[in-house]
Amino acid sequence: MTQQTNPADRCPPAFILTGAFAVVCRNPLYLTELRRRGLKILVLTAESWRKRATAAQQDPEHVAQMIDEIAFVEGSFDVEGSFTAGAIAQAQNWRDRYTIRGVYAVGETLVEPTGIVADALGLPGPGLRASRVCRSKYLQRWYLSELSPVSVTVPGGQRAAFDPYAAPFPAVLKPASRHSSSGVITVETPAQLAEAVASYPEHEHLLVEEKVVGQEYSVECLVQEGKTIFASVTRKETTESHANTFVEISHSVPEGHVDVQAMLLDANQQLLERLDFGSGIAHSEWRVDARGRVYLMEVAARTPGDGLLALYQLATGAALEPVIMRISLGEPASYPSPRRFTRQVYLEHPVGTLNDVAVDWPEVRPLWLSGSGVWPVVPPGASDEPPTLRAVFVLKDRGSRLGELRESDDRVVTFFIDAPVETELDELERRVRAAITVHVSDSAQ
Repeated sequence: MTQQTNPADRCPPAFILTGAFAVVCRNPLYLTELRRRGLKILVLTAESWRKRATAAQQDPEHVAQMIDEIAFVEGSFDVEGSFTAGAIAQAQNWRDRYTIRGVYAVGETLVEPTGIVADALGLPGPGLRASRVCRSKYLQRWYLSELSPVSVTVPGGQRAAFDPYAAPFPAVLKPASRHSSSGVITVETPAQLAEAVASYPEHEHLLVEEKVVGQEYSVECLVQEGKTIFASVTRKETTESHANTFVEISHSVPEGHVDVQAMLLDANQQLLERLDFGSGIAHSEWRVDARGRVYLMEVAARTPGDGLLALYQLATGAALEPVIMRISLGEPASYPSPRRFTRQVYLEHPVGTLNDVAVDWPEVRPLWLSGSGVWPVVPPGASDEPPTLRAVFVLKDRGSRLGELRESDDRVVTFFIDAPVETELDELERRVRAAITVHVSDSAQ
């Protein structure tokens, strides 16, 4: 008797990456790792990326040449769940034509539908609860209330019932579904809060919460089948020190204080257990107040943003992307502990038109990345190498109009440094800052 073959077995094996097209391509090690395995690479991204993605695929030098198919889904970034139907429709299409081996959310926007796809296909992923909660700031407060500051949810369309005098002050106002610090501000009085709430689109859900004053951190951890196989603490600085915004301007990996590490890793483990986090990478953000209490700011079930992937490679000597792919494919995975201290700094800039960026440093020239959007791999050094400036990146084109730092996309210049001893980073940062000049014309006086 002839054994029948499942039609799906004849379909080419494939892997789905989801998120903003620029984020998928920015760290090309995902693509090279999947290509090395002989998997078809399928990318699911928002319709707003169509023009840029189409141009990238027509460029024979762009890393997008490694992508086999790109699909675009309609949705609004400030409307919850608006991408889900389109994402599932496309996943159904691909399921009929490929054998899907894995799926992973590189960026924030499509985390929830990615979790749904993984769950339906029986593939490794964070799980339905983690995928849903990590996309909603008010659900994070609901599920993780014991780790969170006092907060009030203001549903879209119900602002007339909101009493600004009942909020804790100073307060932080956040759109519930955005990312990259978009729309997050500090307010000091009920009058300011009422005015700010009215400025958001009527449909957008908002979160008003107690402002926690203290050092900010994040925890990056790799989880496989519910077990944490790697976790590390990053110290962060934001524009909050001199403005009412929360744009991140510095990341230091790893945090050198053992007691702070232990406290944050313990809180993060509680978070993972409460969310029943399955497999993937979790990126949680925290503050520690003057009394030493830990507060959760937010948590994401996807790759950390900015240059954190590069920092971890500089710190450990190993790239994270191949390990994340192994976890997403259900293969045994591990990752080494940091052996150097690393830091990424975003420079603040004057308002005006960007003319040039000059770097007065031996053998280091600024790399202008805005054309391709691809961040080159920053090679790690030996563990005992002296303090080193590794790279300076310019994130916008010459002629770009530079405004105030209101969200992450407003940043222009960033650099990466590392050292064998944490205390050496501060002096190196000071010297590098003095060596970089951002030339701007028509600047505000």
